[in-house]
Amino acid sequence: MVLWLLILIPLLAAPLAWMGQQWSRHAARWIAIGALSIDLLLAFLLWSQGHRFQNSGHGSWLLESHTSWIPLWGISLHLGLDGLSLVLILLTAFLGLIAIAASWTEIQVRVGFFHCNVLLALGGVIGVFLAIDLFLFFFFWEVMLVPMYLLIAVWGHEQRRHASFKFFLFTQAGSLLLLVGIIALALLHQQVSGRPSFDYADLMGLALKNEMGWWLMLAFFIGFAVKLPAPPFHAWLPDTYTAAPTGASVILAGLLAKTGAYGLLRFTIPLFPDAISEFAPIAMGLGVISILYGAVLACAQTDIKRLVAYSSISHMGFFLLGAFAGTELALQGAVMQLVAHGLSIGALFMLAGALQERLHTRDMRQMGGLWGAVPRVASMAMFFALASLGLPGLANFIGEFLVLFGSFASQPFLTILASIGMVMAVIYSLAMMQRAFFGRQHEIRIEADLSNSAFGTLLLIAALQVLLGLYPRPVLSTTMPVMGTLVRLAPPSSHLTRPPVKFLPSSNSFTSHVSAP
Repeated sequence: MVLWLLILIPLLAAPLAWMGQQWSRHAARWIAIGALSIDLLLAFLLWSQGHRFQNSGHGSWLLESHTSWIPLWGISLHLGLDGLSLVLILLTAFLGLIAIAASWTEIQVRVGFFHCNVLLALGGVIGVFLAIDLFLFFFFWEVMLVPMYLLIAVWGHEQRRHASFKFFLFTQAGSLLLLVGIIALALLHQQVSGRPSFDYADLMGLALKNEMGWWLMLAFFIGFAVKLPAPPFHAWLPDTYTAAPTGASVILAGLLAKTGAYGLLRFTIPLFPDAISEFAPIAMGLGVISILYGAVLACAQTDIKRLVAYSSISHMGFFLLGAFAGTELALQGAVMQLVAHGLSIGALFMLAGALQERLHTRDMRQMGGLWGAVPRVASMAMFFALASLGLPGLANFIGEFLVLFGSFASQPFLTILASIGMVMAVIYSLAMMQRAFFGRQHEIRIEADLSNSAFGTLLLIAALQVLLGLYPRPVLSTTMPVMGTLVRLAPPSSHLTRPPVKFLPSSNSFTSHVSAP
């Protein structure tokens, strides 16, 4: 029941937020904050009681809920929670609160409908992180799409309709390809057992022929890579991130990209180990292309929001590199990169939105010399620029370092190329600071600095960056069983030249737990 509460609380609060605008100006905002705060508290309680749930008889999951739905087709309402999904649900609830805070002054029309769509999208995201019946997973995967489209199309900036249509078409095309793969797996299970099944545990036992496994793996990989996104499936991202309102940009970059990453870890790698063993060098190569391509284009941008958008492509390339490296250390780094990137990119989009709201422009050529005019914005921008470039002591450095260190065992050349992306991150991050906050001040009117609430929100994100940068164990130990299981499920890989590297001892409450069938 607890798992369903995590999904239903934002979904049921959504219509209340829509109606809340009729009651008072800020009612919709407070309803959304209340719903996400309850979810965040529930997720923390689940995390703190990991010992009890491990011994609760739920087998390979910390917590599980299973109810038959359409038995004729082998579809059930099957939810499961493990360390990976728990960490991402915590990130979802937290960044959802950040998105609402970032929209507090920006969104002034149809406030109730805006927060309704935010809650619907976040409810879908949480459902994606919990569903282990693939039909139910796809249902929540689609639930995210329409509210995100509306957030961009209704409250976005210039060219919002073009950006929203591009977002919808690209993501829907990837979703349809994913649906074909899911249905094909269910039918293959029917051929073997006499009944169709969409259940994760049933599909894990399928022995797929080499060619069929390759085609189905590609369907899953492309479906998830579109959301990640990874080149060449990224064309929707720059326009969408730029045109979206600040809160929607936080959700898009901080959370929707993570659903694609989660799908690769939860489904693509475990369901198709033989095909993945051969495909891994190609996926890692795409990761390196993402890192370098995103970094090069970020260096060329004059629109501050577009610069942050391309930097997101670059940083998510580190996840793709680590996820397919075949070592536990690289997988741990990939998950750490998801969390760190979610925090830093959310803060950077919040700051870009704050500048646009105050200066009525995103063009860095019209900025300059803002350090003294808006010291709060400038100081926070400096901190998160340093986080983005991977400054030691901050969470992004931990993720990228573990990915590079763990990937070197399987693909030394690709890892060396990927490390160039960290150098280029220094270039575009410091160039952003130079253009916007230093140099000659242009004749542009500055209305106000960050409010106390917005400044406090960014300080909280900065504190989490420092905490996880100095003490990443809470994330790494919680997700370690999942990453260890992924390494054990995979057959001996042709691209792996050294044995997997283990990072943490198995003394944590989560480390004795295996979180996949």
